[in-house]
Amino acid sequence: MRLLVSGGGTGGHIYPALALIERLKQVEPDTEVLYVGTTRGLENKIVPDAGIKLETMHMQGFKRSLSLENFKTVYLFLRSVHHAKKIIRDFKPDVVLGTGGYVSGAVLYAAAKQHIPTVIHEQNSVVGVTNKFLSRYVDQIAIAFDAARSQFPEGKVTMTGNPRAQQVASQTASTFSWKEYGLKDDVPTLMVFGGSQGAPKINTTVVNAIPELSKRSYQVIFATGQKRYDNVKKQLQGVNVGKNVKVVPYIKDMPAKMPKVAALVSRAGATTIAEVTALGVPTILIPSPYVTANHQVKNAQSLVRKNAAVMITENKLDSRALLLQADKIMENKDLRTKMADASRKIGHPQAADELIAVLHKAINEH
Repeated sequence: MRLLVSGGGTGGHIYPALALIERLKQVEPDTEVLYVGTTRGLENKIVPDAGIKLETMHMQGFKRSLSLENFKTVYLFLRSVHHAKKIIRDFKPDVVLGTGGYVSGAVLYAAAKQHIPTVIHEQNSVVGVTNKFLSRYVDQIAIAFDAARSQFPEGKVTMTGNPRAQQVASQTASTFSWKEYGLKDDVPTLMVFGGSQGAPKINTTVVNAIPELSKRSYQVIFATGQKRYDNVKKQLQGVNVGKNVKVVPYIKDMPAKMPKVAALVSRAGATTIAEVTALGVPTILIPSPYVTANHQVKNAQSLVRKNAAVMITENKLDSRALLLQADKIMENKDLRTKMADASRKIGHPQAADELIAVLHKAINEH
């Protein structure tokens, strides 16, 4: 297969694409891939590091208020469509996949106008502006949350889940030991992870809870985010941090560690939801209030409704609320088992294969 992929700006658009590409190359080794991103997005580092050829275009998003910048945005979009048509003519893809972000709007629109089979993948429960625009033009639409289905034209939509789920599920035979962090392998572990940059409100809440967490029979690993680590360590000066609590700046290779986690405290991004449901990890979700259309709350609700997770909104988050939910889950193995089973039922551990099937469907039916 000759696959052209476009998606950029954030890891949420890039990592599902990379997971899909990794799996496609496993099942179809002669696959040729070209990735089209923006000049300023994270894809500039992440995609080449994954050994994938990258082409970039200069784009920007629309301002939500009336702004002269929007005229520039329209100009850049039209210029990018022209650029994308040339890239498509040169690469000659069998199918074009968009995973979100402004750049995919220009690329998928150009592909559709050139009568190339097109597929978009929507990771969130609330459909992004770009994918809403593209839904009229593309051949197939893959979704990761049922809540997104009604926001797209009928007849084009397939539930596949997020390809990151299969990538994580394939690593369940992890040889990782908590001893690497000075913790024990035979004690239930609660992981707190507010994202690679850390989340200030989560960090402050956990710092305030550490005196109590240090008394618990379970153990805690708390990732502050690289740039927030020094500040958290300052806040903990003079605090008696128990041997069962480890504070680290970042947790590398999360897929290897997730199978060894009894429960997780995290944001409710699409990638996180895909990972925890693929593995069946009981989760305390604290949705970020700083995202478009509050979509992380809706992502979280999809798990809460199935008793796979509990949610604490950031405006209700404090040490008491966190300790209440942490104790409830960590001190009750039966509850953790029920939550894990409920989580796995939501998961899509074959998501990449299911998305590959949609790509073939687009090619065959075009």
